[in-house]
Amino acid sequence: KCRGQLLLQIPHVQLQHNLLAGTAFIAIGFWAWSEKGVLSDLTQVTRLHGFDPVWGVLVVGTVTFILGFAGCVGALRENICLLKFFSGVIGFIFFLELTAAVLAFVFQGQVREWINDFFLANVKAYREDIDLQNLIDSLQKLNHCCGAKEPNDWNLNVYFNCSNENPSREKCGVPFSCCISDPADTVVNTQCGYDVRRSGTPAQWGNTIYVKGCMMALEEWLPRNLYIVAGVFIVISLLQMVGIFLARTLIGDIEKVKFNYY
Repeated sequence: KCRGQLLLQIPHVQLQHNLLAGTAFIAIGFWAWSEKGVLSDLTQVTRLHGFDPVWGVLVVGTVTFILGFAGCVGALRENICLLKFFSGVIGFIFFLELTAAVLAFVFQGQVREWINDFFLANVKAYREDIDLQNLIDSLQKLNHCCGAKEPNDWNLNVYFNCSNENPSREKCGVPFSCCISDPADTVVNTQCGYDVRRSGTPAQWGNTIYVKGCMMALEEWLPRNLYIVAGVFIVISLLQMVGIFLARTLIGDIEKVKFNYY
């Protein structure tokens, strides 16, 4: 009877999917590291001064795997400890999300500066990691922006700065993702940003590259999509609350059956 109630109350198939998804994310993360040679030389993890996107994949995969394992095995074995762990972790994640949202709203100025500093740190490390490079390129292309606040932020990168000591061919340039692309072009011109900042003013650069910083692009994007962001947050929160409720209800039913049995 308890097993039947358990399968009705806990979306067991969904937990299995979470378990498989977590395993897939972890496998993809380690595959990405093996392709970059990190697994053969672990010191590469500490050499990168920017953000390695693989860490994000591994963290999401690990958390998803742990939750899927605890919920799935706890449901199958009617294990109260695993079910309490499952609901506790989800509750903790919900608390972190809520805290982060409140702090971001209250301390908007500090959050803006933190994001700006984070972006600049990754501009410096742009050429150090191919995944980070692709992430920044995607961000700039999608949001039609360049740098954190302006294209001159790329002076922080050793390959793009305008110093006399810089021997790079990309000196005083910007990545190709800053370039205003022509929809008719079928081949990406990766050299379109060469020498763009060598002469002229930002207003003149606007004919070739995006002069708006990504921080400004983010600030413009958020008000336009505020309801979408809020809706996604509410849906995720409701799913987490349902998971906690079902797990706690199941724990109560198991304890009741055990009490009646003994």
